[in-house]
Amino acid sequence: MKTGIPTLRLLTLALVPFLTDCATPKTSAPPVVAGSEAVKPLDAVDELDDYGAAAEVADPLEGLNRATFKLNDGLYNFVFRPVSKGYEFVAPQPVRKGLTNFFDNVKFPVRFVNSGLQGKFVRAGKEVQKFGVNTIVGAGGLVKVSDKIPSLVAVPSEDTGQTLAKWGLGHGPYIVLPVFGPSTARETVGFAGDYVLNPVNWGFFLKGDARDWVWIPSTVNTVQSLPDQLYYYDEACKNSVDPYLSVRSIYIQNRNSAAGQ
Repeated sequence: MKTGIPTLRLLTLALVPFLTDCATPKTSAPPVVAGSEAVKPLDAVDELDDYGAAAEVADPLEGLNRATFKLNDGLYNFVFRPVSKGYEFVAPQPVRKGLTNFFDNVKFPVRFVNSGLQGKFVRAGKEVQKFGVNTIVGAGGLVKVSDKIPSLVAVPSEDTGQTLAKWGLGHGPYIVLPVFGPSTARETVGFAGDYVLNPVNWGFFLKGDARDWVWIPSTVNTVQSLPDQLYYYDEACKNSVDPYLSVRSIYIQNRNSAAGQ
């Protein structure tokens, strides 16, 4: 049984980034939910937008990117989609909602640090308030109590990619990463920053026997995110003549919108 743990751990490490970057813009909740990032929902981007924004990012690796996109599409449909369906089958909706709230609450350091790095100290203070009330009153974050507080209900999320954009860094070339999905040079660096700041991943920096359990929270985090991520991916590709261009366009539009908050 021990011999299977390293393999499982490697698989888990490959799956973890799917939480935020697999095939969609970085959005922390369905677009109509208060508190999500101030970006257009995927299904609000019309067909003309798919191609009108296509030239907004350099894509010198388009051939390779398209091949990776096709590979990812197979992974999403034949690996992640069955896992997602299984999760939805065994976990009732209230359980799924509670887990989503919990892991969103845990990502507090990502939002707090990046709010501070952008000089948005009022927003950073609100993140502290949200974390406090959701953790203490909301049973460790399982219940998003902050959604019932007017001053905290619509606080846009901040991440490292947005911080780099605020500091004047451009996107750089568009990149489709294996498993992770659409990105750019800037957003890839930003993702690395988010990964380090997310407490869910801190266990991977431990050594010795303590590492034997660290794959559990990251695995649960990945699985609980799959239904929403696949929904966004399907919306981006739906009715599109060229899904690759559609996903690229929507991703860039959403990231630009998030950076302009």
